[in-house]
Amino acid sequence: MDNLMVACCSKCNHSLSNPCKDYILCRTEGPICHDSKECKEKRETFIGKVDLAEDKPHRRVLICAGTGCISSGSKDVHSEMLAAVENAGIEDCEVTITGCHGFCEQGPIVIIEPEGIFYGGVSADDVEEIVEKQLKDGEIVERLLFTEPNSGEKDKYYRDIMFYKKQERTVLKNCGHINPEKIEEYIIAGGYRGLLRTLCDFKALEVIEQVKTSGLRGRGGAGFPTGLKWQFTAQAEGDQKYVVCNADEGDPGAFMDRSVLEGNPHAVIEGMLIAGYAVGASEGYVYVRAEYPLAIKRLQKAITQAEQFGILGDNILDSGFSFRLKIKAGAGAFVCGEETALLNSIEGERGMPRVRPPFPANKGLWQKPTLLNNVETYANVPIIMEKGGEWYASRGTEKSKGTKVFALTGKVNNTGLAEVPMGISMREIIFDIGGGINNGKKFKAVQIGGPSGGCLPEDKLDLPVDYDSLISAGAMMGSGGLVVMDETTCMVDLARFFLTFTQNESCGKCTPCREGTKRMLEILTRITEGEGQEGDIETLERMAKSVKNTSLCGLGQTAPNPILSTLRYFRDEYEAHIKKKWCPAGVCTALTTFKIDPEKCTGCRRCAKNCPVEAIKGEVKGIHEIDPEICTKCGTCMEKCKFEAVYKG
Repeated sequence: MDNLMVACCSKCNHSLSNPCKDYILCRTEGPICHDSKECKEKRETFIGKVDLAEDKPHRRVLICAGTGCISSGSKDVHSEMLAAVENAGIEDCEVTITGCHGFCEQGPIVIIEPEGIFYGGVSADDVEEIVEKQLKDGEIVERLLFTEPNSGEKDKYYRDIMFYKKQERTVLKNCGHINPEKIEEYIIAGGYRGLLRTLCDFKALEVIEQVKTSGLRGRGGAGFPTGLKWQFTAQAEGDQKYVVCNADEGDPGAFMDRSVLEGNPHAVIEGMLIAGYAVGASEGYVYVRAEYPLAIKRLQKAITQAEQFGILGDNILDSGFSFRLKIKAGAGAFVCGEETALLNSIEGERGMPRVRPPFPANKGLWQKPTLLNNVETYANVPIIMEKGGEWYASRGTEKSKGTKVFALTGKVNNTGLAEVPMGISMREIIFDIGGGINNGKKFKAVQIGGPSGGCLPEDKLDLPVDYDSLISAGAMMGSGGLVVMDETTCMVDLARFFLTFTQNESCGKCTPCREGTKRMLEILTRITEGEGQEGDIETLERMAKSVKNTSLCGLGQTAPNPILSTLRYFRDEYEAHIKKKWCPAGVCTALTTFKIDPEKCTGCRRCAKNCPVEAIKGEVKGIHEIDPEICTKCGTCMEKCKFEAVYKG
């Protein structure tokens, strides 16, 4: 294995640490041309037959084919672009799909390389103009460029867009830049070098030490030290061990794992291979929610290609290490994101948590030692093994190393995926990368960590985003969901929404979670319906702490977090609902009354004409009034009024 290395064309003098795009992996004593007779004779020892022809197209048209862009019509853009480029007779140009580029707000996305021109909101009708102007004449299609929400400036290049400027893309570096359905493109982009270095240069325990040195913590929620979990599994006794990937992403608004599997599946496979080598496992499972059909399709294709290239299977790269990988589609139960419930599901049992200890590292899948990490955790491993644990540890904060991928959604201008260095402030994520609050509204709070996380107010915007800081503030990193809320959000109703989700998803095995979440939800529902009572707040606090401290698994233990965090930072809203029978945000209809401002009303009768129950009275050009006895509080009048005369009282 010592002479397994990267061989580049002899003209470029590149090396393993800095290969040119035409490198191949082969057994040789030194750099030789990949077209040489010697290299061709050794073809069977290459990692596959990678097409490395020197006449590769100089220009590439990259069309996002992640789930978001596909739903917006990127398949039509792709087929139209292929036909248009061919009909125009443009040579030296490749049209290809990619995975999610992250900027979902702008989909479908088209990027022209090597210039890095970024076009957003592209439709099939725009293709001819792109081909005629951009590809043939080198002229920018101005109307398709991204406009910064704050400055109003148009950005020509991907690298200049603020959404990307403050990101540090490690896990997402290939997403949007390579075709995820071609293993050759992953290899050319540097893929499987981490595995190659692992098998060439490290013993199993040394790999674990590298991961421990890196400071990588689990990206699935709790942030447990990854290297320590690997060590426990490696030390466990067993004739068979397993490596399992948790891709059962169930948080509302979260799509980090889906995008990685759709856009860079080989990174997850490579990370799991390295993990299997480190802990002594020969078999692995990727547990993917069935609602991710495209992710499953591309992951299966990646597994098949890796098997064909000899990267998965028996005696990988003549190292003596064998590893096989299978996909298990989950049935959509949120509780299966809990590791022991997930293992039960793989075994064909009902997805319910197990009592711990024993932990999966000792008795996991089929009672055998099992290593379980999530998608993003495994996707970080290849670069750790390629560049070293110390390199990875140099990024981030003292106790939170590397980067984190967030799904940025809600009342923010730039929604999408953002990968940022640990320690960045929430303000930078929301106002720089996210472009601030849309429609000119005022920021109110951000929910971080999904249904199990907490809500942070404006005075926490400068809080560094790392595991410990978030926990001290009453939130948690979670898997990486970030939901931004503006002044129109009712925090009591928000807590009710998230608790409705976790209560519905409770498996019912333990009483605190099954009954506690139900009782808390009943109280929150009463409060939002105008039937809150004195003492409800104290009861909620007491029950939330009880459920948190006594539930069997992470679902129940974190279910009260939205209640506890909103009570901590927005207690006045609870009190307004209960004592004043008033919803400050005007969301809870039972506590909301629609009124018309006589000073703003012009008597245009637009509101009256659109009222479905004829609750608005008034003459033309006269002051109008809303009859509260008839009004159903549908909000149509406020929506239709052009003069902002209708308001919630």
